Amino acid sequence: MAKQYETVIGLEVHVELATKTKIFCSCSTAFGGAPNTHTCPVCTGMPGSLPVLNKQVVEYAMAVGLATNCKIHQYSKFDRKNYFYPDNPQNYQISQLYLPICYEGGVEIDTPAGKKVIGIHEIHMEEDAGKLIHDEWEDCSLVDYNRSGVPLIEIVSEPDMRNADEVIAYLDKLRLIIQYLGASDCKLQEGSMRADVNLSVREVGAEKFGTRTEMKNLNSFKAVARAIEGERARQIELLEEGKQVIQETRRWDDNKEYSYAMRSKEDAQDYRYFPDPDLVPIIISDEWIQAVRDRQPELRTEKLERYKKEFDIPDYDARIITGSKKLADLFEETTAICKKPKKVANWILGETLRLLKEKDMEPEELRFSAENLAKLINLTDAGTINGSVAKEVFEVLFGEDIDPEQYVEEKGLKTVNDEGALRTVIKDVLANNPQSVSDYKGGKAKALGFLVGQTMKAMKGKADPGSVNRILKELLDEA
Repeated sequence: MAKQYETVIGLEVHVELATKTKIFCSCSTAFGGAPNTHTCPVCTGMPGSLPVLNKQVVEYAMAVGLATNCKIHQYSKFDRKNYFYPDNPQNYQISQLYLPICYEGGVEIDTPAGKKVIGIHEIHMEEDAGKLIHDEWEDCSLVDYNRSGVPLIEIVSEPDMRNADEVIAYLDKLRLIIQYLGASDCKLQEGSMRADVNLSVREVGAEKFGTRTEMKNLNSFKAVARAIEGERARQIELLEEGKQVIQETRRWDDNKEYSYAMRSKEDAQDYRYFPDPDLVPIIISDEWIQAVRDRQPELRTEKLERYKKEFDIPDYDARIITGSKKLADLFEETTAICKKPKKVANWILGETLRLLKEKDMEPEELRFSAENLAKLINLTDAGTINGSVAKEVFEVLFGEDIDPEQYVEEKGLKTVNDEGALRTVIKDVLANNPQSVSDYKGGKAKALGFLVGQTMKAMKGKADPGSVNRILKELLDEA
């Protein structure tokens, strides 16, 4: 009988924090910028320069720790992790090995088998390295230190995940918690959230873990899922052939859907960690923890519960809306203005998501205001414009955040409510389409739809479809 294997997965998630300045200096953390322009003697590792800790980094780390049910080390220190690489200007990275700021937490995820808690071993603060750019034309590598010293937290999970679905659920939960806290935008494509996957396989029922590998270079949830499937298959194949899995760091190539070895896996002693002599320990008082706790916003789980009670919208709608902090804020702000939660939800789930998909945009890139969306909903509700005109106006609103009331007035898009004028147009439509009139009388229901379309065309889309239907039926029954 073929052996059955179980996958054991733990993650190291690096999150770039949303501070305006770096962790140990006042250089900008803005994404982009010409190479080596967001730098100073501290973040380029110049001799004699001294780091000064950014308080906001500590507060963001604590906020994430509290939101993921961690304990806080009230006496916390920084350590030097020594390694030599061109993108590491000091030849060491300032990190936390011995006393990380947060420890022993966990988040709950939904799995097909029910709810499951994924343990968090620790969360520590550290600085990011620079970035190497490989120039194939010149056959050399260039280094950009703009990212050097950008503050990170590393969230180290316990090896509690067993498949790609659990990993994606865990990453998604972390991403939403951190975005709701405002601690990071968690854009995988810009590298502000990166996941390294530690994976091993063992026979089902075995107590001992197998030999694990660590996979790097994963910059999308899809790449994470593919890397897990690929590495699982590779390790099982090795074991089936009687070979050993080597503990090493591997790089995932998402285009080739294959991972290749980078280096044999180092242990902590290889980095010769020691406490950083230039940074004093961080003493965190009960009052400071409480102050951070008091500022914690409502997270997604609490929002979901409140939406169901307060707004009476379907569970599906609430889940989609709260799946993005930007959409949740837009929903709440618009509802506060127009007091029509179901209609606001429909506009977000319908036209907003359609245009986001069409334009390949993220919700965070939305530029229109809640005030203008509320105005559009009120115009439609009052019958000032009809549904199809509302969609046209929304397309302009989506791109340019125009004032819908002003736009409708200027473009003459108000619904024509003059019944006399509408009757005259409908009579002309009936006179010009005798075949459709006779089809309708012969029982062909589709003919009515055609006549409605012709009337709307003649009215340049500015008639109320309900009135058009009613008058058409009345005149057809008289004819």
